Amino acid sequence: MISEWSTAAGRAFRAVRSTSAPMTYGLIALCCLLFVLGPASGLTPGYGSGNALLAAQRAYFHRWGVVPAELFARPVRAALTPATALFVHGSWVHLLGNMLFLFVFGAMTEERMGRVEFTLFYVGCGYLALLGYAAANDASEQSLVGASGAISAILGAFLYLFPRARVTSLLPFLFFLPVRFPAWVVLPFWAALQWAAAGRSAQGPGVAYLAHLVGFALGFCYAWVRYGRATRVKAAPAQAPEGENQP
Repeated sequence: MISEWSTAAGRAFRAVRSTSAPMTYGLIALCCLLFVLGPASGLTPGYGSGNALLAAQRAYFHRWGVVPAELFARPVRAALTPATALFVHGSWVHLLGNMLFLFVFGAMTEERMGRVEFTLFYVGCGYLALLGYAAANDASEQSLVGASGAISAILGAFLYLFPRARVTSLLPFLFFLPVRFPAWVVLPFWAALQWAAAGRSAQGPGVAYLAHLVGFALGFCYAWVRYGRATRVKAAPAQAPEGENQP
């Protein structure tokens, strides 16, 4: 059994390395693996079931997620949590929604930036996005997990680098018929939805819409400063279908 797992892992690793965007697919694989092995997936018998599983999930999120009230009260112990939280997800829907956006927008962004820069960009912007959310909700004791901030930064960079790339969207008011729009239409509309949702959720933490906005702004500004208008890509191949999941 162990040898079979080792062989499968080796094949997956070689497949990732052979792609044009290995870090994007590697991040997707890592997030999925950590989720399956963690208590949130419900697939690991060692965490128990019922109340025991719920307690394990709370402890897991508290250990690896961002707890704003503790982040600034005990910065030495909690300083790394905005980085570890990027690889932790709370549910299957949460995971699949984030990974869909990373799959659709991450590969082209990585190809443009390069592997090392893309990885540093992903982790750095994700860290700052979660830190910004924690600063705005510094009294909250609710754990914050997920790659939303980092993926939102990718969306911001994608908007600047590939404004004319056409993205397939599924719109509920059109009975979920696939419609293709350029990125300069889809992504600002998505950001506007996050802004509106963040205003409605001002009563307390829930979905980290503010982290989405911070990440999106960081990604766009980074691409603007780093690449400038001279290297801006005017057109790009069509992307894979994208749904309505929020990162």
